[in-house]
Formats: sequence, C-alpha cells, structure tokens
Amino acid sequence: MQHQQRSGSRLSQNSDTEDTAHIVRLLAPRLAYFAGVARTEHVTRAARELGVPQSTLSRALVRLEQDLGVDLFARHGRTVSLTPAGRTFLASAERALAEVGRAAESVRADADPAGGKVAFGFLHTMGSETVPGLIRAFRADHPRVRFSLVQNYGEAMLERLRAGELDLCLTSPVPDAPGLVARRLDEQRLRLVVPDDHRLASRKRVRLSEAADEAFVTLEPGYGLRRITDDLCADAGFRPRIAFEGEEAETLRGLVAAGLGVALLPPPAVARPGVVELTVTGQRAVREIGVAWLEGHPDTAPVAAFKKFLLSRRGKLLPEQTGVSP
Repeated sequence: MQHQQRSGSRLSQNSDTEDTAHIVRLLAPRLAYFAGVARTEHVTRAARELGVPQSTLSRALVRLEQDLGVDLFARHGRTVSLTPAGRTFLASAERALAEVGRAAESVRADADPAGGKVAFGFLHTMGSETVPGLIRAFRADHPRVRFSLVQNYGEAMLERLRAGELDLCLTSPVPDAPGLVARRLDEQRLRLVVPDDHRLASRKRVRLSEAADEAFVTLEPGYGLRRITDDLCADAGFRPRIAFEGEEAETLRGLVAAGLGVALLPPPAVARPGVVELTVTGQRAVREIGVAWLEGHPDTAPVAAFKKFLLSRRGKLLPEQTGVSP
C-alpha cells in the first residue's frame, strides 16, 4: 500500500524556510506532465501525447511527488489513478495551466503585427487634437492596432516608461536621461496669455519682461511647462510671482480669463473667449516635443511600426504649428 504522506520529503524537511517563489520554480515545469498523466491515466500514452520519453515523464512524476511529500497517483501496472491528494492538486494545477495559457495568448495578441497593442503616453495639452490626429493617420495603414492611452505630465510618464507600463511617450522637454532614448519631433511656440481687458491686450507682440510685475498662473512644479516658464522668466530677468498652480493648461486659461493672472501656454486647440494670446519676442519662447522609449527594450511589431510613424512626423507633428526646421 502506498502512503499518502511521504516521510523525509524535500518540501516537508524545509517547510519552515521554503518560500513560495522557490516552490513555484520547483514545481511549475512538472505541472503539464502531471496534468497529462492525470488526463490519460496511462504513463505511456501521456508520454506519447506530450512528446517526451516515457522515462523522462516517469522521473518527473516521481520527483514531483517527492517535492510535494505526497503520493499523487496509485500505480496499477501500466495504468495509474489519482489519489485524493492528486485530485486536489489537479484542480489547482489545471487552473494554473489555464492562466498561463491565457497569459501567453494575451501577450501574443498584443505583439500581433496586425492587431497588437501600443501603450502610448502623452501630455494633457496634446490630447484634444494632436494625438487623435496621429492615431487616425496611423490607423489608416494599421486599422486593427489597439492603443492603451495615458495622459499625464512628463515626469510621471517617464516613470511609467521606466516601469514598463508604456511603450512610447510624447513629452516635453525632450528627456536626456540614462536608460532612455529620446528624439526631438517638433516645437511649439508659447504665448503670453492675458485677460481681454488687460493693459497688454491691445498688443500683438510683447517682451516677457513687460509682464515682470504680473501675477502668473502656472502648472505645478514637476511639470515640464512649469520648468520652461521659470527658465524663460529667469532669462527675461525676473522670477514670476505665482498666484495659482494647476494641473491642466485649459484650466489655467480659465483662470486668466477670470482676471486672476497671466500665463505662458502653448496654443489652444480651440480659441477661448475672454483671453488674448500674445507672441513673445526677444527670446525663443518655445517648448520642444519629443518621443521617448526605453533603451535596449525590444519592440513588438505594432510598437515598432508606431515608433517609425512618429519619427516620420518630425517637423509636422503639431497641426497648428509650422514645426522645426529640417
């Protein structure tokens, strides 16, 4: 008679120190063998279906039982049957194998050249017009490619890029950081946005230094546009007096329209009433837009295709701008 509990098993001897990850590494390669034998109740037949030598399969089953410390099968000559412990283990093993199968199917589907997925991040200010236009143009030749879209500020997107949650991101300023590859695609002129009853509202052009005494509404620290605003004001000889900080450019336009300050912002997709947008002269008031990805990270076919498409848009990424010079 076989004993359901094996004495001196590898797992039972080390049960106080064995962690889950080690157990999984020990058992996982043998689960498919176990399930195959459990399904056929015949080692020879299972070996034939699995495409492995019978001796290899038999040894794997013995090692599996030794590792677990229990008998999973009762042997009857050339046939086997599951013990109660074997039936319990089979239910969990089949769920685990099914989950592995689903995971494999998911990643294969995401990598499919025709219908795979691209995880793409971009700035809030590019979400209303630029990104929808890019995706529409790309899908003209790749109609089944799917997108997982993330809107955020630059540093947050780069963190998600490093974490493997994004394949590509459009950001500003163009990052120069270890482990990342970035390419400049375009630039966007920034304008001084003032209320329509402001003392400068009748002007078309203005030097930023003329707004040195104004209250500014800006994005919060950590946003690329905030850094650019601070740098441009410093170049113009002053430190901006911040009245309000926000997380979204169009909210800042609303605050400007309400007379709560002025702002340096990229052009809106749709003109907003209550504000006047002035060209800044005397310094290069622009923000550069670039695409970034992880250095050395292999691309799936759909990611490679979309990356190539974005790089082909250099100088014509932004529909409202003339873009960078070749």
